[in-house]
Amino acid sequence: MAELVAFVLLLAVTAYACAGGADYGAGFWDLAAGGAARGRRPRRLIDHAMAPVWEVNNVWLVFVLVLMWTGFPVLFQTVFTAMWLPLALAALGMVVRGAGFALRKPARRLSRRRLYGAAFAGASLLTPFCLGVAVGGIASGRAAPGTEAAARVWAGPAPLAFGLFTVAGTALLGAVFLTADAGRFDAPDLVGYFRLRALVALGAVAVTACGVLLATRSDAPHVWQGLTRGAGLALAAASAASLAATGLLVLRDRARWARFGAVAAVGAAVFAWGLAQRPYLIPTSLTVADAAGDPQTLAWLSLVSLVALLLIGPAVALLYRLDTRGTLEPLADSDLRGVRPHRGGPADGGG
Repeated sequence: MAELVAFVLLLAVTAYACAGGADYGAGFWDLAAGGAARGRRPRRLIDHAMAPVWEVNNVWLVFVLVLMWTGFPVLFQTVFTAMWLPLALAALGMVVRGAGFALRKPARRLSRRRLYGAAFAGASLLTPFCLGVAVGGIASGRAAPGTEAAARVWAGPAPLAFGLFTVAGTALLGAVFLTADAGRFDAPDLVGYFRLRALVALGAVAVTACGVLLATRSDAPHVWQGLTRGAGLALAAASAASLAATGLLVLRDRARWARFGAVAAVGAAVFAWGLAQRPYLIPTSLTVADAAGDPQTLAWLSLVSLVALLLIGPAVALLYRLDTRGTLEPLADSDLRGVRPHRGGPADGGG
């Protein structure tokens, strides 16, 4: 039963990495869009593309936390004690990011829009980096049970490499999805704009992935062994193949299909890490069996997880489908140019 719950936990982490990662990536490109005038159209597209789905992605994060806290309390206590600082920064980033996204659009003053936009974009970079650092701290085995909070737990080669890889992965997801969004919203200039950024992000993912492999070889030997044999090796190879296919699809202007390649690349990478750690949740100090809660609790947790997935899964899938087809809200070129006037004021030219 503990193995089943651990597998569901890995599925939830993968779902959050792919769905939430696309939104974090959009925020990254918001940060890199430039000044108010230069970045107006990209930011308008980012706002419109994220609006219908950005909150629902946190469902997967809540699911991850509930599974950890209820199913593997020792893991939850260990991780949140040893790495409270990066996780606290990640939580702060989520709050600041949400507030910035919600407040910058209705703000009337350009200075306010810039402030809220900077908060949203900066937090979109900080949060995935800190979450990746936490994953690297787990993979390196530094966050063992009983470990006190210290910089050495999360500031080593593997945590920092995982953090950079996570940021690069979110940038790739965001750029690929925004390329497809620009195409379906009939903004050809933005198609080329985000296609170029998708290719740059793809190169960054390849470079940081090599960095992760080098760091795990010396800093996380158990994970390195798992990635170089069996299921871990197969999934790592699948991730690399999906990454190459994504680049080819982007170059051939097949952004709608490239989204599946990007998701497959990130999802396979997350699964490769999860399976490379077997049978440990924290190599090599905490196994799945040792971290598991009461068997009766795990049985009820499995049942509740199944019911939740049956109820929430189809609804979320329908929402994503409607959003990617542009059914929820049309976007006119005037929206991208920001010519909607304020009541009694000049046209909105914010960025």
